[in-house]
Amino acid sequence: MAQMQASRPGDADGELHTHLNALRLTLHHSKPFADGPAEICPVCKSSRYLNPKMRFLINPECYHRMCESCVDRIFSQGPAPCPIAGCGRTLRKARFRRQTFEDLKVERECDIRARIEKIFNRREDEFTSLRAYNDYLEFKEDITFNLIERIDVAATEAKLAAYSAENSASIGKNAVLAIQEHSSIEEREAAQREISRLSREAARKEEEDQKQAREAGRREFTQLVAAGKAGPDELLRQTQKVVLKKSTARRPAVDKARLQPGMELKSKDPFSSISGNGATDPSFTIRGLKAPVIVEQQKPYDPFGGMSMDTLYYSLQAYYEHPWLENARNDAVITAGGYDVQEYYARAMLEGNAGLCCFIADEKATSESLGDEKAVATTGAADATSKGGGIDMSDDDT
Repeated sequence: MAQMQASRPGDADGELHTHLNALRLTLHHSKPFADGPAEICPVCKSSRYLNPKMRFLINPECYHRMCESCVDRIFSQGPAPCPIAGCGRTLRKARFRRQTFEDLKVERECDIRARIEKIFNRREDEFTSLRAYNDYLEFKEDITFNLIERIDVAATEAKLAAYSAENSASIGKNAVLAIQEHSSIEEREAAQREISRLSREAARKEEEDQKQAREAGRREFTQLVAAGKAGPDELLRQTQKVVLKKSTARRPAVDKARLQPGMELKSKDPFSSISGNGATDPSFTIRGLKAPVIVEQQKPYDPFGGMSMDTLYYSLQAYYEHPWLENARNDAVITAGGYDVQEYYARAMLEGNAGLCCFIADEKATSESLGDEKAVATTGAADATSKGGGIDMSDDDT
């Protein structure tokens, strides 16, 4: 008895130690009101320990945390400088929002990347070579890295503004295309859920129909056996044959009812590869590099439409020595009127060589064939004149 009483103080100390350890672990894991630097507003010094419903907000302009009460008190009247010492940036209440990530560096990087992604939204199919696409991605990542690490921020912002102004049309076009693709993805997901629901309903209905068919077949088999019209084995085979025939005839209708809603939903999606009849659309292709377009150089304007003006049988010289032409070259009375000896050269050489490409035999055959046609026309005109009594070409009305 004394020995048991002597051991009680130690047992009490052990139990107390156990309770203290349990309480310490509970406080360590729960921490309902941690009073650290992140839980105290740097502006009004309010703590979440005294106000459990206090919410902290950040502004993407400087990412300084402050409580919602300070935001309402300072920025309700309009833009105001940041109350954090050493900042001084002008903030607006509309841009304050709740913090998404625990680390503000991660929060800032995500915001910067989202901003850059809205401007640098070109796609791979807009480039003709993989090198050009990789250079574009490298330039984009350089801009992002400089803004995140605050390296040459002014120069980087200038490059970003210049690129945005230069490619404003393509940026807007790609933004609209991204919205359409996002809505298309949502429609496809909703269509897939609808298809799954309809498939489950069709499978459940098919199972119920099969169950009803089995029950009907069992009742029919029982009635036939009770009537004694045939043996049990023969009746069983006939009943199974009838049930199989009914299920086989019902299956195409069930499959059509299961697949038809899905095809109708997919046919409404412009980005889907399934056409309205359920077949794969051959015009659907996977996006990649844009096919290079060979641009032909614009040729100079030709007023003759490509007809060559070069001579084939002679070459026109710039000067021909002839005594008769010396006066025409040097007399001011002749040249003052616009006479050009070079034009005389061209006309004389053309007239002298014009018959070199003419062949008498071919010309004669052609003229004979044309002569027959003219003879027929002349005969027809003579007949018309003789029948009509001639044509009166006078101007008299009487």
